[in-house]
Amino acid sequence: MKRKLDVYLLEHFVGQLSQNDSGELGFAYAAKWLENSQAVPLSQSLPLQTEPFLNPDCHGYFGGILPEEAKRERIAKNLGISARNDFAMLAEIGGECAGAVTFLSEGQPLVTDAPDYKALSEEGLAEVLRDLPKRPLLAGEEGIRLSLAGAQDKITLHRSKEGFAIPLNGAPSTHILKPAIERFEDTVLNEAVCMKLAKAIGLPVAEVEILTVEDMQVLSVERYDRLIGEHGIQRLHQEDFCQALGIVSEMKYQNEGGVSIEQAFDLLRSVSAVPALDLPHLLDAVIFNCLIGNNDAHGKNFSLLYSAGQTRIAPLYDLLCTLYYPELATKMAMKIGGKYKPNDVYARHFEKLAKEAGLSRPMVLKRVMTIADKTLSCLHDVEAEMPDSTKLIRFIRERIEGLKVRMVPP
Repeated sequence: MKRKLDVYLLEHFVGQLSQNDSGELGFAYAAKWLENSQAVPLSQSLPLQTEPFLNPDCHGYFGGILPEEAKRERIAKNLGISARNDFAMLAEIGGECAGAVTFLSEGQPLVTDAPDYKALSEEGLAEVLRDLPKRPLLAGEEGIRLSLAGAQDKITLHRSKEGFAIPLNGAPSTHILKPAIERFEDTVLNEAVCMKLAKAIGLPVAEVEILTVEDMQVLSVERYDRLIGEHGIQRLHQEDFCQALGIVSEMKYQNEGGVSIEQAFDLLRSVSAVPALDLPHLLDAVIFNCLIGNNDAHGKNFSLLYSAGQTRIAPLYDLLCTLYYPELATKMAMKIGGKYKPNDVYARHFEKLAKEAGLSRPMVLKRVMTIADKTLSCLHDVEAEMPDSTKLIRFIRERIEGLKVRMVPP
C-alpha cells in the first residue's frame, strides 16, 4: 500500500510524493496542475509531465530539501525513523523548507491566512541555539516542521522588531541563525568576513549580521527566498544546482559524481532568463571562492531562484575560508581546469575553465585579475568593520597575492 504526501508550491497543490512497501519513492504531478497555464515544475530535474517519476528520479530533489550527515542522523533518532527514509523525514519536518514547497499529509488542508509563531526571549533563543546539536531544527517538538539542507547546526526563525520567533505549523521564516562550529575557530566571523567581502566587490549575496546571544556569537542570514511586503511574507521558490541536476546530496562533491563547473555553467546557460548577467556572476563566484580559499563551494552551495516568472542565479551563501582550518579538506569541491588544489591553479587552468564553460579565455583571465584586485582593495574596509578579523584577513590577502603571482606567465 502506498503512503502519500500532498506537495504544495506556494498555495498550489501540485502533486503527490508516494512511498511503496519497498520504500521506493514516486512523484506524480496533479492533473489540475498540469492543466494550469501558469504551472511550473518543482525542479529542473522534475519537468512537467503526466507520467509519474520513479524512485531514482526523486531523491535528488526531494532528498536535497533535507538536512545532511550527522544532523540527519540525529533528527532521525529523535523522531524514531530511519535516517535514509526521505519520505518519513519530509512527513515529519517538511513544513517550512527552502524555496516555496510544503509537504502535508494526504488530504490535510494548507493553512495560509493565519501564520503562527512562538516568540522567543533572549534566554529562550540562547536555549534553542545551545540545544541544536542535540535537537537539530527542533525536530519532534509539537507544531514545528522546519527543514534546511546542510550538515551545520542552524535554525530558521522569524525575525521582527519584537525579536525572534519559531514558525509553527508551516508558517514562513525570514532568517537563518548559525552558531559557531565548535571544533573550528571563529567560523561566525569567518563567514561574515567572506560574505561582506563578496558584497563589497559587487557579488549578489545574502545579507548577514553577527549577533551576540548571551555569550554566543551567531551569524544571522536574511533569507533571499522570502520577501516581506504589505501582505506579509512571500515565499520564493528555489533549488540548488544538485537538485536541479537530480544529484543526491551524498554525492555533492565533483569527485563523487557531483556538479562540475562545466555542468554548473551549462545549467545556468540553459535556464537563466538573463544569462548575460548570471553567467558572469557565476564566473565571479568561482574566482572569488578560489581566491579566498573556500574549498566547500559544491553544487548545493549554488542555487536557482524562481521569481516573477523568471529563473535567475540566487544570491551567494555559505561563503567560508575553509583553508584557514588545516583540518579541513585541501581539495576544492569543483575542479578548476583539472586541478582540485587551489595552490595548483595557474593561468592555464583558468584558460581550460574558460573552454569548459564556453567563455572567452582572455575575458576569464582578465576577470581573475579584476576580482583579485577588487577583493584586495576591500580587505581594509572589512577589517576596519570587524577588527577581530585581522588574522583571517592577512591569510586571505596572502592567498590572493599568491594567485596573482601564479597568473603571470613564466
